[in-house]
Amino acid sequence: MYLEYYLMGIILLPGIVFALYAQSKVNRTYNEFSAQMAQSGVKASELITRMLDVSGLKHIAVKNISGTLSDNYNPKTEEISLSSGVYNSSSISALGIACHEFGHALQKKEKYVPYEIRKILIPVTNIVSQLLWPLVIIGLIFNFGTNAGGVVGDIFLWCGVGLFGIAVVFNLATLPVEFDASRRAIKVLKSTGTLNEEELSQTKEVLNAAALTYVAALLISILNLLRFLLVVLGGRNRR
Repeated sequence: MYLEYYLMGIILLPGIVFALYAQSKVNRTYNEFSAQMAQSGVKASELITRMLDVSGLKHIAVKNISGTLSDNYNPKTEEISLSSGVYNSSSISALGIACHEFGHALQKKEKYVPYEIRKILIPVTNIVSQLLWPLVIIGLIFNFGTNAGGVVGDIFLWCGVGLFGIAVVFNLATLPVEFDASRRAIKVLKSTGTLNEEELSQTKEVLNAAALTYVAALLISILNLLRFLLVVLGGRNRR
């Protein structure tokens, strides 16, 4: 059964190929438009600070952190962290990414429903990530035993199926949150006149490329669930 499980890894190939393509496109698009400065000349950190002020979110701090594409909004600490290549830059990529994170802050303020659902799922998903593989391994071990052991193994394996399912739900809930944050980013950049029409189009390219990584994560989680489900059902049929 162990061998069968890993042989079924071929099911994951489309997801892996798509994930590699998505990451490649993100890097290529980000690098391309990181070299192109917006005509307005405003820096990403300055724009976000200004937008936080006018949106009633002055309490949210804007931080400069290390790394590349490590930008994030932390709702617990109320901080928007911008990577060093974004914080002091006025590039097309920097402004789009910064406004995307600002979009997440607006989602929290407005209690955007998909955002609230995802927030609830985050601690659940963290627990799932810790329990998933121990349950799978225990289930597989029991299934090599007696019939009674096989029954116990099935319980653990079906719990594993449920946990894979939760991972799918989490990734599914993430999609509207990320797409909406990008939509809000474009709206902010357009309403403030920070970017002209051509620059807005280029920003959409950056944000659309980034969105592909979330689509890839969903695809892989679905394929992983399918792979494991086939192994569990196959094991039952052989008894």
